[in-house]
Amino acid sequence: MKRFCLPMLLMASSAILGGCTGIPSGVRVVEGFDVQRYQGTWYEIARLDHRFERGLTHVSATYQPRKGGGIAVENRGYDVQTSRWKSIAGRAALSGKPGEGRLKVSFFRPFYGAYNVIALDREAYTHAMVCGPNRDYLWILARERSLPAGVLESLVLQAGQLGFRTENLILVPQQDPPQQNDIQSTEGVAISVQKPMAEIAPESAE
Repeated sequence: MKRFCLPMLLMASSAILGGCTGIPSGVRVVEGFDVQRYQGTWYEIARLDHRFERGLTHVSATYQPRKGGGIAVENRGYDVQTSRWKSIAGRAALSGKPGEGRLKVSFFRPFYGAYNVIALDREAYTHAMVCGPNRDYLWILARERSLPAGVLESLVLQAGQLGFRTENLILVPQQDPPQQNDIQSTEGVAISVQKPMAEIAPESAE
């Protein structure tokens, strides 16, 4: 979450900055999007890595109604190097046509970034896939700390068909979260994973 184009997220985080609120060519957001049902906590299952999300595990993003309108955003993750939880607060708002899964997110006003919901479990809102303003940013999110292997594989296949470099997707550790401690707020949350998906056995994706 430094001032570079993204969404979040991933969140994206989360992590969406630099005033880049577009969507990749040939990619479409979901229709019939209900922002109220989307609110709550999402866990980051997989993503395309980027330097400002390295170093954290157990990444999550929580969306809640914000006083005065809009959505309050909190991204948090565990920094393995410092053995501390870190968090960052921001705000989000719908940016597309009514019913479109298109938002803009800011952690450093007045800079906003794109948060495009391009896949969604429309029945129960249990998983989603989000991209930024270009194909460098992609997140697979879930309400729980894991996704069934078949669901994850289907989302990865869909992302590949849309032109994302899915061979570079990495899994975010979510199981057995470290003990809570004083949360250190930081300007840019770095969210990490350990290995590319291609190097992990299929059962590890569950």
